[in-house]
Amino acid sequence: MEKGTLSKGKLIEFRLQGDRRLAVVDRPEGKKDWIVIDEGGQAHKIRPQRVEFEVSGGPYTHQDIPNFLKQVQPLVDPSSLEIAWELLVEDGTPVTPEEMALLLFSESSPVLSYAAHSLLCEDKIYFKNKGESYEPRSANQVQEIKHQLEVEQQRQREKEGFYARVQKALENEPIDWLDSDRPRLEALEKLVLQPEQKNQAAQDLLSSLGRSTTPEAALELLIELGWWSPHENLFLRRSSYPVQFSKRVLEVAKHCLESPPPDPDVVRLDLTHLKIYTIDDESTKEIDDGLSVEQLENGTTRLWIHIADPSRLVSPGDELDLEARKRSTSLYLPTGMISMFPPELATGPMSLVQGQICPALSFGVILKEDGSVEDYIIHASLVKPTYRLTYDDVDEILQLDIKAEPEVKILADSAARRLEWRKSQGSINISMPEAVIKVKENDEIIIELLETSRSRQLVAEMMILAGEVAGHYCQHHELPVPFRGQPQPELPPEEELIVLPAGPVRSCALRRCMPRSELGTSPSRHASLGLDVYTQVTSPIRRYTDLLTHFQLKAHLRGDPLPFSGDQMQEILFSVATSASEATSVERQTNRYWGLEFLRRNGNQTWYAILLRWLREEENLGLILLEELGLELPHRFERPLALGERFAVQVTRSDPHRDEIRFREMLSHEIQSAIS
Repeated sequence: MEKGTLSKGKLIEFRLQGDRRLAVVDRPEGKKDWIVIDEGGQAHKIRPQRVEFEVSGGPYTHQDIPNFLKQVQPLVDPSSLEIAWELLVEDGTPVTPEEMALLLFSESSPVLSYAAHSLLCEDKIYFKNKGESYEPRSANQVQEIKHQLEVEQQRQREKEGFYARVQKALENEPIDWLDSDRPRLEALEKLVLQPEQKNQAAQDLLSSLGRSTTPEAALELLIELGWWSPHENLFLRRSSYPVQFSKRVLEVAKHCLESPPPDPDVVRLDLTHLKIYTIDDESTKEIDDGLSVEQLENGTTRLWIHIADPSRLVSPGDELDLEARKRSTSLYLPTGMISMFPPELATGPMSLVQGQICPALSFGVILKEDGSVEDYIIHASLVKPTYRLTYDDVDEILQLDIKAEPEVKILADSAARRLEWRKSQGSINISMPEAVIKVKENDEIIIELLETSRSRQLVAEMMILAGEVAGHYCQHHELPVPFRGQPQPELPPEEELIVLPAGPVRSCALRRCMPRSELGTSPSRHASLGLDVYTQVTSPIRRYTDLLTHFQLKAHLRGDPLPFSGDQMQEILFSVATSASEATSVERQTNRYWGLEFLRRNGNQTWYAILLRWLREEENLGLILLEELGLELPHRFERPLALGERFAVQVTRSDPHRDEIRFREMLSHEIQSAIS
């Protein structure tokens, strides 16, 4: 629009900061500009190009604008445009505001024309601007725009509903979160779990609630909302370990319970006549091993190690197998166990349940007098566990020398011979205090020290024996299974070890020298066990590599083709080892978290500690062992100290979320005061 077309008294529309505004032309300003006056008497300098609509009639004054708008307002009904569009869409004929006024109101007066202009310029659905006229959109375009608007309106409703529920939750009202809330809550989760990634959605959400946009603020909000618990396991959430089983896997598990598949081992050795002991912690639910003693006619004793047989229900490559492979292991956390298999299977038909006939893989072993293996047999079997005992039960039987259970003493004596034989083969025994941390439902934390006992030694040696026998069988028959080895460590010279205090300090020094164990499809020596060949086979319900050995070994026993070639086995082991390492890390970090939380709650307690080793001696930073708890933690000393020296500490700061712990050493008089 050229400057010459404007004249004093014209009523025009222009935009000011995006808003439409009416004004009356007052006078020219310079060569290109005009001064216009709005309804409030405010002068604006504009160029003709900014004029979006010129109202016919006039002349007008700025005092006329309020009354003009008052007449226009009732006429601006957006729904009326739909009727006009239906009349025009077929021909696709563009219309001017004046023509639209005639169509809608049967007149094109200044008020009616401006009302039509207002409808058209604000419309986002039916018409699109083409210069000074408006063209009807196609039916498909209108349908798509309406859909998009409906979606956007739904999003807005969901957003408003979400913020309303947030406010209620922050006021401690019970909330049922909706599925539509989940993306926003998950955005907050992602900010906590992956703070290094850009997360605008979470930051916008936090800002709208007047909160800091940090991961710490997101964590605090999730806890306040009750979406996460105050002790949410962030290590587990950051991992790829699935917390829940998929619906499909649960359906398969249910089908297995209701209609078990045919047993691939149609011929099983019946060992139900043997007295079988299962020995575990009281809380153990997955019972995967049992022990027996059989007296042969020639006076020889055969030891039986019976291992649960999940391959009775699981086939290589099926849904349950692939799920177990993905998990690689059952996860043992202070707050409870997350099973490798659905719990109803793992603790039911897969376990060796007392008094029930159970499928098993049984290893019968005859030992020489020195504890080495003289002969062995391996069979798919049927067993009927007789007694479920705890470690304490077994220790009591041994201590009281209960004559009714002579098999327990035979097993314990055999285990002792095995231990001595392995020592003669170069085994390395490292005994460090081991803490078991458990969190009860009320968040009470209990830390117990696992004591070395004859019962635990008994079970450990029998499991190692089964692993040696399985390894020899697989080596002899060239079966590719997950053989476990450990390179020979370079131990400190004897003169260096002897000067270290006996017990945890010396064991800690040895532990530092031990290389990681290795998995491979070829046998290799396991240095710390003192065995030339070894494969883990005794925990197939809760360790996937053990299940792999079962698959291979049992197929060979049946005379069937092996489920996995050497290359396939190696490929599987690579992925399983990665998953298992991640699971171990989650367990370690979670235990440390609850250990620090226990210390935080017991900040006034006095703890006795010893210096295990220096982390950075030049900085007086050492690793200490809290003797009563079996926890190993860093501490910076303010005085010279010798390895193994005993002292007392109190916690000055413990923040499990930040993985921070600070102690202060207690002075002599403080210790006496604490004791008294």
